[in-house]
Amino acid sequence: MDLWLAIVLILVAIIVAGASAFYGGMMFGIDKRKKTAEQAIGSAEEEANRIVEDAIKSAEAKKKEFVLEGKDELHRLRNENDKEISDRRREIQRQERRIQQKEETLDRKMDNLERKENNFHKKQKEVEQKLNEIEQIKKSQFEMLERISGYTADQAKDYLLQQLDSELNHEKSVKILEYEEKLKEESDKKARDIISLAIQRLAADQVSEATVSVVPLPNDDMKGRIIGREGRNIRTIETLTGVDLIIDDTPEAITLSSFEPVRREIARVALEKLISDGRIHPARIEEMVEKARREVEATIKAEGEKTVIELGINNIHPELIKLLGRLRYRTSYGQNVLIHSKEVAYISGMIASELGMNPTVAKRAGLLHDIGKALDHEMEGSHIQLGVDVARKYKENDAIVHAIHAHHGDVEAKTVVACIVQAADAISAARPGARRENLENYIKRLQKLEEVGKSFQGVDNCFAIQAGREIRIMVKPEQVNDERMVPLAREICQKIEQDLEYPGQIKVNIIRESRAFDFAK
Repeated sequence: MDLWLAIVLILVAIIVAGASAFYGGMMFGIDKRKKTAEQAIGSAEEEANRIVEDAIKSAEAKKKEFVLEGKDELHRLRNENDKEISDRRREIQRQERRIQQKEETLDRKMDNLERKENNFHKKQKEVEQKLNEIEQIKKSQFEMLERISGYTADQAKDYLLQQLDSELNHEKSVKILEYEEKLKEESDKKARDIISLAIQRLAADQVSEATVSVVPLPNDDMKGRIIGREGRNIRTIETLTGVDLIIDDTPEAITLSSFEPVRREIARVALEKLISDGRIHPARIEEMVEKARREVEATIKAEGEKTVIELGINNIHPELIKLLGRLRYRTSYGQNVLIHSKEVAYISGMIASELGMNPTVAKRAGLLHDIGKALDHEMEGSHIQLGVDVARKYKENDAIVHAIHAHHGDVEAKTVVACIVQAADAISAARPGARRENLENYIKRLQKLEEVGKSFQGVDNCFAIQAGREIRIMVKPEQVNDERMVPLAREICQKIEQDLEYPGQIKVNIIRESRAFDFAK
């Protein structure tokens, strides 16, 4: 028992001794680490204090630098402000001096104006006094004349006007008849010979064109293929060409409608190609329309070149040649404009040759006189102004430009070439069959012509005859004497020229008839 107790006590003593040794070692390590940490903290505090001191010093330096810069900038701004203020003061002083000078000048002008106004009032009063005196003298003179003549002032005025009107009518009639007889003797025969010769030498075919073209079909089934599923093919054709397709009950035919003849021709060519090819769908339609457009443009160019070669005219700008080709598809009153232009060119050349002039210039002016009609579907303005502009653009000479400008009488013809083109244009347009005119417009034109004749005093009745190329006017013999007939005819002609539009010329024929009758009983 004592042995085990001793052993236990020894073990306890060993354990206590080990624990004491372990605790002592641990405490020693802790003290050592504590000292090391305290040394590190002290070093960090010293470093932090040093950094703070350096930062304070740097901040102080920057502060001083910024303060100095701010003072410099403030000084500079103050100098600039002072300079600007001084400049403005000088400018204000200069303006004040100018205003003061103007005020002084204005005061002087006002004084002069007041003096002139006073003088004007004085002179005005003097003039009024003199006018009153003149009126009194005039009145006394009129009273004296009325007592001497036995007429009042109004009666004397009417009498003088009647005498003057009678004398003037007589003089006008005599002079007009003299000039007309003289001109007829000198010019009638020559003009008749020249124009008749020119017309006899030219025989041109006229083709009337409408605003529709008809495309034949191989069979009626082709109409459905052209329309396409839900109408997509026909919509594509109309969109690409700008032409309306009319598909009705007409057997084996489709109608193309458009007021633009070139588009209508492109649509016709494209549709014929599609029908012959048989493949009709939007992509193929677009391809064929583009191909037809190129073909029509080539045809236009070839037609213009052919026309120039036929007439023997050289050095025409290529763009003008293309515009001439476009006239092949243009009509005016049913008359093909290109054929009309060629006809005017031929007639102009013949007339110029008969007059001993250069026929080439007259042909050139006649060919280009309606060139503006190739553009009037696309641009604003009359075909005359468009033709003048395009001729100037492509460097045509002034004689050609003037002939284009004057061929409808918009400006006065100042050259012989312009007069020749006017005559040739009237011949080509006015000859029978050259132009198409519907019955309604024809009747309206005749009615307007008769209304113009009836609007003059002394006219009893009038009749438009010869398809509107002559108007016969019956006058009242008691109101219109023989001397008044010639001036009346001239006045009616002038009013017709001002109020009406017509091809060629209109003859005004005035008839005055006096009848006396009695009965034998």
